[in-house]
Amino acid sequence: MPSFPPPGGVTVCEINRDLVVADSLSEDRAKEAYGDVLGMVFSPIAFQPDDLLTKNEAPAAPEDAEPAESVPRASLVSTVAESLKQMLFPSCDPKLLEEFDTQKVCWNPHKHCLAFVSGKDQVTVHDFEDSDSKESCILTSEHQKEVKAIEWRPNSGKMIAVGCKGGICLWSASYPGNVPSVKSGVTSSSFGAFPRGSTGQWILVDVLRGSSTELVSALCWKPDGRYPLFIWLGTPIRRGLSSISLVRWSPSGDYFLTAKFDGTFHLWETNTWTSEPWSSSNGYVTGANWDPEGRVALLSFSNSTTLGSVHFSSKPPSLDAHLLPVELPEISSLIVSRGIEKLAWDASGERLAVSFKDGNETYHGLLAVYDVRRSPLVSVSLVGFIRGPGEGVKPLAFAFHNKFKQGPLLSVCWSSGWCCTYPLILRSH
Repeated sequence: MPSFPPPGGVTVCEINRDLVVADSLSEDRAKEAYGDVLGMVFSPIAFQPDDLLTKNEAPAAPEDAEPAESVPRASLVSTVAESLKQMLFPSCDPKLLEEFDTQKVCWNPHKHCLAFVSGKDQVTVHDFEDSDSKESCILTSEHQKEVKAIEWRPNSGKMIAVGCKGGICLWSASYPGNVPSVKSGVTSSSFGAFPRGSTGQWILVDVLRGSSTELVSALCWKPDGRYPLFIWLGTPIRRGLSSISLVRWSPSGDYFLTAKFDGTFHLWETNTWTSEPWSSSNGYVTGANWDPEGRVALLSFSNSTTLGSVHFSSKPPSLDAHLLPVELPEISSLIVSRGIEKLAWDASGERLAVSFKDGNETYHGLLAVYDVRRSPLVSVSLVGFIRGPGEGVKPLAFAFHNKFKQGPLLSVCWSSGWCCTYPLILRSH
């Protein structure tokens, strides 16, 4: 039977398909449940959720410095920015962005360090490996307004791209002996000090600008970390990439998935940048994730409680693929939901987290966790539900830590103003 958290309870973690529940947020209960197994506890992080809620919703530092890295060259940045603005077309409604799964929670690819959008104009960075301080770092700047998406640079633990109104803010960690260069024109009013006891700080090193009124609708780094690909609302970068709502590189970098506001999506192979257009009768794509090998993509659609799985039938750069349904019967029958809101698939391919629209009184605001099998085709079975802290809360954003060796690790920002992290401990790990 799937695990169901009783009203008033708070989920702590998963232990082999059993979701452990406590009476309230408690580090002692977390230590008891998984502290000895993992050797650490992931404390909840407080933030102000009001600015992250849409109008129709009611509120319910690293241990060691990484090797020095170079900031992306201005010439490369200028080339990418210019290519984004070569062609213009009628603007889309910015309110549509609220319907899409822009990445507002992101784990550092090399450390147990979490970044998440914690306010309209700010990002919180918390290092769980820093045992000397439980404080978080807040990244704010006059250049950083209406934050929509964040992502760590893949080949570095020291740079974060923040998509916001007017462009992308690039933040870099600075330590004694390793101070990043700052692009001319970036003002000193940007701030991101490390917590007390740390010897470093976060510095805004560059701003990749659009017009002052444009919103970034999609953001992701190239898998090798050479440059961030970002798309402004209403600005294409090349054929087939206009009016983009979502972008996802495959882990290997061989494929690239883009979804559009008009309900279509494209699969690209990155050798010659050819694409195949796809469409669905179930509405537009609201979320997408790749499997560990980059050969299967899971998609959610705006008007459906069924996921779609894109299976490639040949090796790259072939675009021969099949779109198959992945049924989630509990979403429509048990929860009585109108559709799937967001999804996250962990890097091991073993766990899938899904939030859903509405739902009846019993299940409203819960987060569903599924066990995933990928052979021969993707199939899922319901493990249970995660309940956040507070009354009448719902998940605002969530993501898995893709490099956590002890199993899936899920972080969720709740509308009650807590960002909680849940280890999903499996026997296989």
